[in-house]
Amino acid sequence: MSDWKPKRFWKESAVVETDGGFTVELDGRRVKTPAKEGLVLPTRTMADAVAAEWDAQDKEVDPASMPFTRSANAAIDKVRIQHAEVADMLADYGDSDLLCYRATHPQELQNRQSAEWDPALDWAAATLSARLVPVAGVLHIPQADPALETLRARVHALDSFQLAAFHDLVSLSGSLILGFAAAMDWREPDEIWRISRLDETWQIEQWGHDDEAHAVAETKRIAFLHAKRFFDMSV
Repeated sequence: MSDWKPKRFWKESAVVETDGGFTVELDGRRVKTPAKEGLVLPTRTMADAVAAEWDAQDKEVDPASMPFTRSANAAIDKVRIQHAEVADMLADYGDSDLLCYRATHPQELQNRQSAEWDPALDWAAATLSARLVPVAGVLHIPQADPALETLRARVHALDSFQLAAFHDLVSLSGSLILGFAAAMDWREPDEIWRISRLDETWQIEQWGHDDEAHAVAETKRIAFLHAKRFFDMSV
């Protein structure tokens, strides 16, 4: 039974307008989420992407090949019903943000972190009105409450679809600031992902390439770029 996959039963998919946005129909039957909720999407662009995934299925339905559908399902079935909890979880990244914990040595790594990460913190101070302060070492040092509350309010202001995408932008990069930077087009998504991987890149330079670690990192990079596309489609 674990190998069972649903069969394709429809001939064509179509995007139709509905109350609250758009949905996808398969031979006139509306797609439902796994929780049997209506798949109501906020934009035509997102609905087109979801419909294209259903249209691309062959004899069997492969959920792994349907990232936009899976993200939409997560937004409706999971994030929407626990929006505050998800927002708080992500906002908490601000108090231990990747960009704020710097190496104590060697100097070359310290210099690289400053060159790559300080501009992102400066951008956040100017654009998000939240200044986070970097520290040396790995011991937790709390950030100022006003900055954290400003960031928390911004996270809570995201709708369910935006928050579903933002979850991956933050959790995959390890940084609330880089999550906002990606969502708000501070730099190209691939560049922001590269910045988030600075420490890992340094380790590779010191110890060499590891095929398994590279494969895991590439999977995360693809997921990060997808999250950015999904976020953009939601607005």
